[in-house]
Amino acid sequence: MTPPPSRSGPTIPILFGAVIALIAAVVYLLVQIDKVKTDNAKTRDAILNEIATVRESSAVSVQTARKNLDTLRDELEAARRQASMAAGQAKVDATKHAEELARKLEAEQQRQQQQQQQQQLQVKQQITEVQQTATAATTKIGEVSTEVGTVKTDVALTKAELDRTIASLKKVNGDLDGHASLIATNAQELGALRALGERNIFEFDIKKAKQATKVGDVTIAVKRTDQKKNRFTIEVVADDKLSEKKDRTINEPIQFYVMSKARQPWEIVVNTVGKDQIKGYLSTPKVQNPR
Repeated sequence: MTPPPSRSGPTIPILFGAVIALIAAVVYLLVQIDKVKTDNAKTRDAILNEIATVRESSAVSVQTARKNLDTLRDELEAARRQASMAAGQAKVDATKHAEELARKLEAEQQRQQQQQQQQQLQVKQQITEVQQTATAATTKIGEVSTEVGTVKTDVALTKAELDRTIASLKKVNGDLDGHASLIATNAQELGALRALGERNIFEFDIKKAKQATKVGDVTIAVKRTDQKKNRFTIEVVADDKLSEKKDRTINEPIQFYVMSKARQPWEIVVNTVGKDQIKGYLSTPKVQNPR
């Protein structure tokens, strides 16, 4: 029995990190959309308030100007009546006064007309500014919304890849009370097992030696390996108790209890057998409660 080939593609930690990064990007972009909307609303309100102020000021100016025009018209009419009834020098003086009032009236009318045109132009420019601001905001929101859609698609695709890899984990019955476990047979699946976050994972690469190798809270010693048949024998010391796991095969969960640590079984899975060497991982429960 040979170990299954490793799958190509990104490792689970990368996929897991990518999902988190993409979700963070979505949140950031949504915050940006909200900020653009808020800034646009503030700018629009400020310009509309300014327009209202200009219109109010314009209304007051128009009212005052009309009064001034009415006064000048009344004075001109009175001066003309006086000129028509006067004689001699008095008539000349009254006529000059009437002509002067007529010029003032004409100048005032022109001034008011120019002022109204300027105010109308100012209001028109401000309305245009509101429209341009709204258009720019709409464009920006559209661009960010498109980017959000793209990132959401990336999140879905990346998460789908992560889910597929996690789903590829195999559920195998162990040697302890028929307890079934998810096992990883390669680096990518080991990353998926970590991503589940249910157990602690300790990888190991142990060669046959006089001294046992400490892995997590246990020690493992390689006693014999059969590279051709992918079989091995190891000794495990846990809670100061030594047990031999004889003639085991790769990708087989070797289960045992560590009474002082947890209620759930610990597991050793060997993925590769070499000459006097094994590679695999120790899986332990996250919750450390003694039995």
